[in-house]
Amino acid sequence: MVIDKRSGVPAYRQIAADIRERINSGEYAPGAQLPSEQDLTATYDVSRPTIRDAVGLLRAEGVVYAQHGRGVFVTPPRTVQRLSRSRLSKAARQENKGAFLGDAAAGGFTPSTTVKIRFESADERTAELLGIDPGTEVTVRDRVMRADGLAVQLAVSRLPRQFTRGTLIEETNTGPGGAYARLEDAGHEFAPFEEIVRARMPSPEEASTLQLAEGVPVLHVTRIARNTDGVALEVNDMILAADRYELGYEIPAR
Repeated sequence: MVIDKRSGVPAYRQIAADIRERINSGEYAPGAQLPSEQDLTATYDVSRPTIRDAVGLLRAEGVVYAQHGRGVFVTPPRTVQRLSRSRLSKAARQENKGAFLGDAAAGGFTPSTTVKIRFESADERTAELLGIDPGTEVTVRDRVMRADGLAVQLAVSRLPRQFTRGTLIEETNTGPGGAYARLEDAGHEFAPFEEIVRARMPSPEEASTLQLAEGVPVLHVTRIARNTDGVALEVNDMILAADRYELGYEIPAR
């Protein structure tokens, strides 16, 4: 492609349009890495700032996303279906297909999760949702969930540490069935889960981690897990990329 300097269209927009056309034609497949900044500079015979502006425009549109230290990749056209029907059932946990793993099995994508564990004192909100005193020690499981390598969900679970001490819940790998299975192993029987869903704009950190295009909102899902005695075992705040998720619910008619 030769930049048309007479068109009145800035060079970076012409380059972005050409890359977009190559993506649409399949030359750059979903998930494929774009050529390096140096290669693109040579291909289009422009300066590096011009290439950065072109790639920045495509990132703002959600056409491509960047991975720190790796490069820029074509955004896969994937929608994650989050179905309420049985994703939190005991049967799903026993098959190790609960929650995100169940979404992956149904959607045919490869799931991966980065987990960080920490311990903190419960703030006012956490204490209220868990029914504990502010300042009570809680275990925090902070996760980034990916579908085929693309971050689609952030999740932060907080559990009173009295329920997690000495269990795999305080390890990055909780074992088959996840944290809920470990709570069941400890003798807890779950009551129906409660979820509250709202939409909002992401924080700068959330937008960066999820590689969101400018103006794309997130879905903030707060789940509270209780046992059959009414004791709250966990509050989980999940941040879902709204352009990558479809939420499905079954609502009883009677």
